[in-house]
Amino acid sequence: MKLGAKKIAMERMEILIENAISNAKTNPELSQKQASIARRISTRHKIRMPYNLRMVFCKKCKSFIAPGINSRIRLGRASVKSIRISCNLCGHTYRKIISQ
Repeated sequence: MKLGAKKIAMERMEILIENAISNAKTNPELSQKQASIARRISTRHKIRMPYNLRMVFCKKCKSFIAPGINSRIRLGRASVKSIRISCNLCGHTYRKIISQ
C-alpha cells in the first residue's frame, strides 16, 4: 500500500471518530455509523488503529462507546491505579491499568 494512501486513511479515521464522539449525545445512530465506517477503513486498508481510536470501541460487542454517554467509567482502587469501563449495550466491563 502506498504511503500517501495510508496517511489519508489514518486522517479519515481520526476525523470520523472525532465526529462520532461529538454526535454521540445528539444522534447516536449517526455516531455508530461513523465509527463503523472508521473501523471498516482500518480493516480494508490493513491499518492498525492507534490506541486512542481503539479505546472507543467495546472489546466484546465491537460497538462504539462514547465515554459517559453509552458507557460507565469508574476509577479503580488506590492500590492499583485503573479505570473500569462498562459498556451499556452488552454489559461487558474491562479495566485499563494506569502506569505511574
